[in-house]
Amino acid sequence: MNDEVKQRLRDTDTWTRVFFILLFIFAQGGVKFLIMLLAVFQTVSTILAGYTNSRLLKLGRQLAMYDYQINLFVTFNSEQRPFPFSAWPSGDIEKRTPDEQPGNTSWFQ
Repeated sequence: MNDEVKQRLRDTDTWTRVFFILLFIFAQGGVKFLIMLLAVFQTVSTILAGYTNSRLLKLGRQLAMYDYQINLFVTFNSEQRPFPFSAWPSGDIEKRTPDEQPGNTSWFQ
């Protein structure tokens, strides 16, 4: 085996990252389950009440942003570890003009 490969295998930073990746993949399963429960509850709530629950909307955004942060970390697109090692996502979405809204462009143009 090459000496460089042996050195990388002994690197504790790499194994620490692997540990956290496995931890966050496990946590992500719980997050996805909560998102599904929230979707069902929001649907039933909307049918019964006639409007969406704003608190559930915010929680849904926060969970989706947390899921995104986990995806960035486990795919090595970010070095920042998600919650609880950083702040919980606020759920705030920046204001966009209508022409900047997602979905207004087509891949097939």
